[in-house]
Amino acid sequence: MAGLLPAAAAAAQPGRDGLRGDVDAIRATGATGVLAEVRTSTGGHAARAGVADLRTGRPVPWNSYFRIGSDTKTYTSVVALQLVGEGKLRLTDTVEKWLPGVVRGKGNDGRRITVKNLLRQTSGLNDYVAVQLGDGSDLTPEKFKENRFRVSTPQQKVAAAMTRPPLWVPDMSNPAEETHWGYSNTNYVLAGLIIEKVTGHPWEQEVHDRIIEPLGLRHTITPGTSAYVPQPSATAYTRFPGRAELTDTSVSVSGGSDGAIISTTRDHTAFLRALLGGRLLAPAQLAQMKQTVPVDDWILADGVRYGLGLAWRPVKGCAGGVWFHGGTFFGIISESGASADGRRAASVAVSTFRPGDPGQDAQDRASLRLVDRAVCGAG
Repeated sequence: MAGLLPAAAAAAQPGRDGLRGDVDAIRATGATGVLAEVRTSTGGHAARAGVADLRTGRPVPWNSYFRIGSDTKTYTSVVALQLVGEGKLRLTDTVEKWLPGVVRGKGNDGRRITVKNLLRQTSGLNDYVAVQLGDGSDLTPEKFKENRFRVSTPQQKVAAAMTRPPLWVPDMSNPAEETHWGYSNTNYVLAGLIIEKVTGHPWEQEVHDRIIEPLGLRHTITPGTSAYVPQPSATAYTRFPGRAELTDTSVSVSGGSDGAIISTTRDHTAFLRALLGGRLLAPAQLAQMKQTVPVDDWILADGVRYGLGLAWRPVKGCAGGVWFHGGTFFGIISESGASADGRRAASVAVSTFRPGDPGQDAQDRASLRLVDRAVCGAG
């Protein structure tokens, strides 16, 4: 589906001035701070805009740490696929095989859900995050501060999802090839638990030993139950629905195998280039990762398709399109992407999140446009 960049597109890649202009465009939507980096086999460059802190006005640090949110899912999927390549796990294995009795109740059935369904988001399981948020009335600065140090175990997150009937159950005749898609963080919590069951190690250890250490990602960490981001970092600001002010949401316990990783733009582009360049997965497993199903209503782009923890979107004038994921947490948006061959990758950290605000859509579109231009030279 996605080939190499055509020569014309490759020649049109935006340089430092283009990246700076795209960063400024994100800032112009109302974001407090932006940091972006583009890396290639011959080097790279970065640009920043706005401030790291509204009180001091200090600039966003060039080596800023940030929560990459659901970009974590790509790392988790890589570990699972490495285990598949080693013959320790099969994509057709059911959840029930590895986690007996965990996915049960209200019509949920782990016997009908495979590892492939989890990684491809075709399980039909409810998102525990949506269950915990309920009607959204708790999405306030007061509730955030009350709960920001509260730790939920993976088992508690899965149990929350099990309190609701599934949105669908994969086709009994061949569940692994279900194409009905729906984004659910629960899928990757379960994937992390399966990794732990297969290896006997915490998912964090497997991510470190298999990805972080071999690639020399010295600024990529799994924080466990810590609510803090290492310094230097930009303040993460959230405008909660119905509020005019921005709230500092920098300190908060994050997710697990579905969204916990903290990194830098330099490290995250290095990861994407290694992955798409074939350094982390054997050809067969990378091909499995790129087997996609169509996606609706996930991000502000048309033609999106989702594979195994890695998504693809078409870009006008770019035959290879962009391979990506993306992540969101309180006060921080991670947007990134890479070319099909891994030669070019871009990572953007925007330290403002405004759910329900029209400005958020404008910010997200500008971030996607930066990645498209950086990877494909698209206008």
